[in-house]
Amino acid sequence: MNKPSSSKASAPGLRRVALASALCCAGLAQAQTGSSVTLYGLADVGITSVSGLKAGTVTQVASGIMEGSRWGIKGTEDLGGGYKAIFMLESRVELDTGANSSTPISGGQLADRYSDAKLLGLPPVFAAPPAPTMQGVLDQLVPKLAGQIYGVNVGAYGNRMFDRQSFVGLITPVGAVLAGRMYTPAFETNAMFDIMETQSGLAAGQLVSFPAILEIRQSNAIAYRIAKDGMAGSLYYALGDRGETANNDSRMIAFNASYKANGFAVGLGYNASKNEAGQDALKSTVLGASMTTGPHKVSGMAIRVTEDNPANMGDIGAAVLGATGSSALAGLIQGAYTEALKQDGRLYHVGYRYTTGPHTVSVAYNTFNDKRPANADVKSYGSAYSYALSKRTDLNAVLVRFDNSDRAQAAPGGNGYLGGVTASAGTDSTGLALGIRHRF
Repeated sequence: MNKPSSSKASAPGLRRVALASALCCAGLAQAQTGSSVTLYGLADVGITSVSGLKAGTVTQVASGIMEGSRWGIKGTEDLGGGYKAIFMLESRVELDTGANSSTPISGGQLADRYSDAKLLGLPPVFAAPPAPTMQGVLDQLVPKLAGQIYGVNVGAYGNRMFDRQSFVGLITPVGAVLAGRMYTPAFETNAMFDIMETQSGLAAGQLVSFPAILEIRQSNAIAYRIAKDGMAGSLYYALGDRGETANNDSRMIAFNASYKANGFAVGLGYNASKNEAGQDALKSTVLGASMTTGPHKVSGMAIRVTEDNPANMGDIGAAVLGATGSSALAGLIQGAYTEALKQDGRLYHVGYRYTTGPHTVSVAYNTFNDKRPANADVKSYGSAYSYALSKRTDLNAVLVRFDNSDRAQAAPGGNGYLGGVTASAGTDSTGLALGIRHRF
């Protein structure tokens, strides 16, 4: 997990000055060389109501009903001879608060299998009576641990200004080379064959937002991309985020390939990452296919995920040590979470979309088969409707149902936020969201 970066009170002002200077320089470059720079963004906000939470049914304003709100700067320069230089800087923004990070609707609550000492396999008491019960210790630690655990999926990753994307690249006649912070190949394949294109609480990935079965983005990455005659592919290597700890050996190798022709598409994506100790960690394989005929589109996808050595478990141990001062307790709890956060599962998705004029209707069914001892199987189904007021603005409605097995506890969120967890293991949840989206 990334630590929040410190900043002085004048930082926002400095950022505005830096941004204005960048745009000014970009304008001069455009006038002198014919390059182009675009300021763009997406604003998506609405009202969401989610049932089955510890607080009952929670209704609130949320940013990112269909897509995460963002703004960015992108540019290109034609170098001649089939060569172009490109760049992109993209930052998230939460329209409901104006911040650049969010928390799950359920707050800092963890699922029972991560907050119940018995389910975690911890002893009833630490040391010997009359020592505090292990559950009592966990109850005090869970709010702190929730920040550590959810931190990989929530917020702006240490308050980075351009958290969503930040890269520069060179397009050549034989492909493009990019470097920076970018989407991973397996996630791109997932977005291609999810009928919702990762949008809304009906998207397949919403079932498994924690622990996440896909790395969405990676920092310090290099990618080679090519597209020709319906074929497309990428090779991707992330060197690890060494800025946080000196011994961080986290890396990722990944690739994807796809083929499109006559309305048919098929694709494969693969991510393989290592944790900070250099051990094999999260591995995700995505296989998908789709067929489009006139206004109709049908899509199917399967994702296999394994994770034998979860990353950043040392952060949990450090949090326990800081709160209790006991290295033995820190090691015990860190070991329990290391086992609990291992992954082995299969996600399956099938969806259908119909578009006519300004109307778009989508339906989808998703199911996750959890092969861990926890056996936290969960499935979702529902529909989404969009009405295009113009090419840039649309109204959206999403209704989705999450059915949780005995140990599952997922609640629906949206593209820009997590629903979190339901009141208890096995409790189902329904999400209704109404929103407006504008692109600029």
